[in-house]
Amino acid sequence: MVLLITGGCGFLGTNLARRAIATGHRVIAFDNLRRVGAMENLRWLRAQGDANFVHGDISNAEEVARAVEEAEPDAVFHVAGQVAMTTSVVNPRRDFEINALGALNLLEAIRRMRPDAPVLYASTNKVYGDLSQYTYHETSTRYKCAEKPNGFDEDTPLQFQSPYGCSKGAADQYFLEYGRTYGLPVVVLRHSSIYGERQFSTVDQGWIGWFCQKALEAKVDPTSVFTISGDGKQVRDALHIDDAVSLYFAALDRMSTVRGSAFNIGGGPSNSLSLLELFALLERQTGAHLQYQRLPWRQSDQRVFVADIRKAHRMLGWRPEISADEGVRRMLQWTAALASVSEPVARRRG
Repeated sequence: MVLLITGGCGFLGTNLARRAIATGHRVIAFDNLRRVGAMENLRWLRAQGDANFVHGDISNAEEVARAVEEAEPDAVFHVAGQVAMTTSVVNPRRDFEINALGALNLLEAIRRMRPDAPVLYASTNKVYGDLSQYTYHETSTRYKCAEKPNGFDEDTPLQFQSPYGCSKGAADQYFLEYGRTYGLPVVVLRHSSIYGERQFSTVDQGWIGWFCQKALEAKVDPTSVFTISGDGKQVRDALHIDDAVSLYFAALDRMSTVRGSAFNIGGGPSNSLSLLELFALLERQTGAHLQYQRLPWRQSDQRVFVADIRKAHRMLGWRPEISADEGVRRMLQWTAALASVSEPVARRRG
């Protein structure tokens, strides 16, 4: 099978490509290489096997169409995107061009040239807005949503907030509508928090990896201090990258029965963590003491988002296998290895 992966040198794209190559598929990785870590991921990916790279920008309709025409893909994973809410506030036009227009560029190319190719889209929990219409109870370490003990399901009303929520939400709905109007075999996957190897976390995106960095820094320098937005009791469900990749291939395998569907995807209630709970876990695993200062809440932030993953289990036969405890341990190992590589390079440059 020929698999086209947009954003193929990003965190999710690289891991999807690795699994595809390992199972005998031919991969076309389409990427503009602008994200932190993309060049490193491309070098790593080329060492894995049969992966072809196409340099292109998802917001450029001609480049997207050319990639689809030349690749003639049997399936597409559309995981390219602008991924930070904060960035969308600073530059909403570019956010729209990448997320909303980029999705339309791909859908049009697929509609015209490969209408039978399944397309899976990486959407986001931000399509549901800040979820302030629900009731939250506060404990010593987290918020809990009274009405959603199993997490938020796919019937949760859509409410696009922030430029990022609007651009991703528009793309989410375009994918579903192209399935209805033009008969394209599409699936939308509304992600919560994914983390793991090949993720180059920043302060704006990849919160588990970012705080793993802060924990390792605190182990070396106990006086180090970092910042958090809000009070630390906000909750997300953490999904390890290996489980996320398994989900994509499960959906691809069952496309004939799940086409046109949207799924809320995350680690589920058993793998949910507040920031405070993550900090406690990091302190246990590293022996460091974490010190932080609080900043105001981020605009349109959710007190709680935990995905109700029962639909995915029922229709895809999928559930997460890697616990938050084990996943964070692996993330610490990846982050430490990344730091050990980066430090000599920084010294040479200095």
